[in-house]
Amino acid sequence: MSDPRNPDLAEAVRRLQAGDLVAFPTETVYGLGADAANPQAVARIFAAKGRPADHPLIVHLAGAGHLDQWARDIPQEAWDLAEAFWPGPLTLILKRAPGVPKAVTGGQDTVGIRVPAHPLALALLRAYVQAGGGRNGLCGIAAPSANRFGRISPTDAEHVREELGDAVSLVLDGGPCDVGIESTIIDLSRDGMPPRLLRPGHITPEQIEEVIGEMPELPDTMKPAGVPRVSGSLDAHYAPRTPMCLVPTPGIAEAIEKEKRAGKRCGVLLHTAPPLPPVHSHRQLPGAPDGYARGLYAALRELDQAGNDIILVEAIPTIPTWDAVADRLRRAACGSGTA
Repeated sequence: MSDPRNPDLAEAVRRLQAGDLVAFPTETVYGLGADAANPQAVARIFAAKGRPADHPLIVHLAGAGHLDQWARDIPQEAWDLAEAFWPGPLTLILKRAPGVPKAVTGGQDTVGIRVPAHPLALALLRAYVQAGGGRNGLCGIAAPSANRFGRISPTDAEHVREELGDAVSLVLDGGPCDVGIESTIIDLSRDGMPPRLLRPGHITPEQIEEVIGEMPELPDTMKPAGVPRVSGSLDAHYAPRTPMCLVPTPGIAEAIEKEKRAGKRCGVLLHTAPPLPPVHSHRQLPGAPDGYARGLYAALRELDQAGNDIILVEAIPTIPTWDAVADRLRRAACGSGTA
């Protein structure tokens, strides 16, 4: 039996070229991959996830050299950011090239593209290129997170198997993901307009400014007209089925006691170590944003499966270095508790 950490990439490529789904690790989360040039294969992603058809996917490439297969009118800022951060957790929103199926863009005239940094993802993408890529010779793998739509993203191969089961033809096991939350998304599709941050992530606006010389416009709670739809931008996302709420550190013990008096079993997610009354289950994450992000989804998944009636999450610091984590927690709380 082959070692699951050293999968047969040729078999994964064969299945992708046949229109099947293959899950694979990236540095952010595990992706559910299909030939991005094959609308029927892309439709299988939407069916497996229960994802709305107008919700776009991100196309993963082996390198920036394939960018002009997928995008047109590519601005210099895109090339500069690609050179600085690819492979890495940065997705660029660009104008869609004419041959790109609208199935992968949610019907929009823009496309999201990135080059992942995980060695197994890169090995898969490079093998895909060497085998001739997908339909019409286009060498891209569409891959949203490998979970049911709106639920907690998977950061381990076992999470994918739990969520999707037989809907996935093959799961490539690359171990736990290093970053743990989804990529930063930057919109560069507006001619003559500043770049725009559509989803915060590991790569910060300040790092982007260092490369292109201007700070991206930051997200607004009111979506202005013309903002492309992108992955992970719904108010409710990344969510456990167990109801979840954020509680300031000084109020955690009181909140636990209140829920226990109501007969509820409490799960608690912490990043400091305040004295607590006994709880049904708890998880402790690091007190720095990178370490917290790396363990966040796995911890939420464990608490969601532990028989809790409610998950209380200790509120995180309200400073820019925590913005990406704050975004995920806000959306998770908004979407929690739904069937």
